[in-house]
Amino acid sequence: MKAVKPFRLRGQMSDSFRAAVFIILSGGFQDAYTYTCRGEVFANAQTGNIVLLSTALFQHEWSTFVKYLIPVASFLFGTAVAECIHMRLKSFEKIHWRQIILLCEIVMLFVVGFLPERVEPLANALVSFVCAMQVQTFHKVRGHAYASTMCIGNLRAGTEALCAYFRVRDKEILRKAVTYFGVILVFGVGAGLGSVLTLVFSCKAIWLCCALLSVSFAMMFVPEKQ
Repeated sequence: MKAVKPFRLRGQMSDSFRAAVFIILSGGFQDAYTYTCRGEVFANAQTGNIVLLSTALFQHEWSTFVKYLIPVASFLFGTAVAECIHMRLKSFEKIHWRQIILLCEIVMLFVVGFLPERVEPLANALVSFVCAMQVQTFHKVRGHAYASTMCIGNLRAGTEALCAYFRVRDKEILRKAVTYFGVILVFGVGAGLGSVLTLVFSCKAIWLCCALLSVSFAMMFVPEKQ
């Protein structure tokens, strides 16, 4: 009689594609949200913000310079805070440190939904802070490094893996390429939803991100089977 192999646990589900889907959807949504109703500022794409603030600097447009400097500075600060939480709480047993990050994100995005248009710089700072925490905390899916809040690295890695597959015909490499292009597709869906729902619900549309991140938070209580 054939013995049944017991399943083994791989630990947190944060590296699984299922849990990552909701985080990636939120990443795309946040970028569309800040661009659509928070003064055409990118929450995630700091490259775009740096281009715009540099342009404003050289053209002596100081108010515009400050407008784009705020999310860039907030992104730097959010990255540092996420790393500090990781270092201090990585051995915490009652709840995983990544779930603590998600709770912080959910609370801050919930607050953003209440902020009126006259305090857009604060709203953009909070969303950029959240994005930084997210990209610093969740950077692997199915064992592959990725970004949940931007696409350029995923595009490069996915295309590289696809070219490698056509060269060696390794199905594992194809799976890697599919993972990266799947991430890009999900991000695009999140951005599309963000642009449409923000036009309907205005500033409060960001609360959908709270719901998405809450799903990932709950899923992370379940260890993934191998």
